[in-house]
Amino acid sequence: NGVWVGIHQDPKHLVSQVLDTRRKSYLQYEVSLVREIRDQEFKIFSDAGRVMRPVFTVQQEDDPETGIEKGHLVLTKELVNKLAKEQAEPPDDPNDKIGWEGLIRAGAVEYLDAEEEETSMICMTPEDLELYRLQKAGVTLDDDQGEDLNRRLKTKTNPTTHMYTHCEIHP
Repeated sequence: NGVWVGIHQDPKHLVSQVLDTRRKSYLQYEVSLVREIRDQEFKIFSDAGRVMRPVFTVQQEDDPETGIEKGHLVLTKELVNKLAKEQAEPPDDPNDKIGWEGLIRAGAVEYLDAEEEETSMICMTPEDLELYRLQKAGVTLDDDQGEDLNRRLKTKTNPTTHMYTHCEIHP
């Protein structure tokens, strides 16, 4: 919140550790973490009054513990199936309930404020994320959109995009 705390020898490691701490819910999800490489600063914001919005999280490194590969959504089919089962048959014990808070605890959803959005790469849909992964893998994609007049217009993938960090949540 604007107070200079100190310096660190390995900022990339520090940022990844603090982000991991937030994703595992040891740190409140309302806390914003911003690494500004140009300014060589790592900012932590927890002040009140910041407007935040939820987005899906994209895995940044292969995680053998969860089995989620780099570049995939942290929200897995297994987690979605648990939510659907919970909706159909609510658990007797409220502590067993996953719900929205469970998605945050699992690291599948994060809240970003305007400051943190500036350092994030957010794709529009999971389909766009998949197309990006295929393009990075060297697969040539067919640009033929067909003749459906009601099709969704897709933006072209920006070749300078290094890696997506988040994906929009659409109703």
